[in-house]
Amino acid sequence: MDSGIGLLAAAAAVRRLRPDADLVLSSDPDGMPWGPRTPESLTGRALDVARAAAGHRPDALIVACNTASVHALPALRAALEPAIPVIGTVPAIKPAAALGGGRVAIWATPATTGSPYQRGLISEFAAGARVTEVPCPGLADAVEAADAAAVTAAVAAAAALTPADTTDVVLGCTHYELVETAIRTALAARTGGDGFVFHGSAEAVAGQALRRIGVRPEPALPATGSLTVLHSGRPGALPGAALGYAEGRLLAGGSPAADPAAAALLR
Repeated sequence: MDSGIGLLAAAAAVRRLRPDADLVLSSDPDGMPWGPRTPESLTGRALDVARAAAGHRPDALIVACNTASVHALPALRAALEPAIPVIGTVPAIKPAAALGGGRVAIWATPATTGSPYQRGLISEFAAGARVTEVPCPGLADAVEAADAAAVTAAVAAAAALTPADTTDVVLGCTHYELVETAIRTALAARTGGDGFVFHGSAEAVAGQALRRIGVRPEPALPATGSLTVLHSGRPGALPGAALGYAEGRLLAGGSPAADPAAAALLR
């Protein structure tokens, strides 16, 4: 679940690990974006989206949204667990800071940047690291629309706020994982190198979901899993913008190769 297509990265990671998994993608086009909402309003929307997914009796629910995990995870767990395990998405600050000696930049939405939640993660897992919080206004919206020009502009603005000696980049919004290549290109142009280590959450969250339900990764299984899409609780289809991304095409059963018209933006 997510407000929009940020859930593609985690869903595609589950599909790669378990091609036989039946997936329900529950988003909220009626209420997005969630970031500008109050915590109370966001939590209400997230509960509605989660309950719509729960109606399909899933084995687990992945909250594939950093902002929703920040503000709504306790309410979602109170509403659904223990019947449905709820797995939140946490910015990958701990692995980014684990080696020490590097400089970590955390790219996140304005709603997450500077939040007590993110500051708590930094304090707990990266107290000895040099950390820069980089707000990325407009980037999630641009990714949602698959707007190449808007993505380029938002990425360039965030790259300008990223220290030139950064070694590790935490993608603190699930939408950002869909345009990692564009982010890498912008940072390389700024610093003159491409030695960054990127830290997303999709693979770790997918693995955690499988562990919670006692299922092993078996990527060699036949691709027999179904796909159900919910838009604010209503049956729907993958939006056109989703098919501009490799993850969306994988979920739709097509080739993950990029559309040449969008190759400058999408991976």
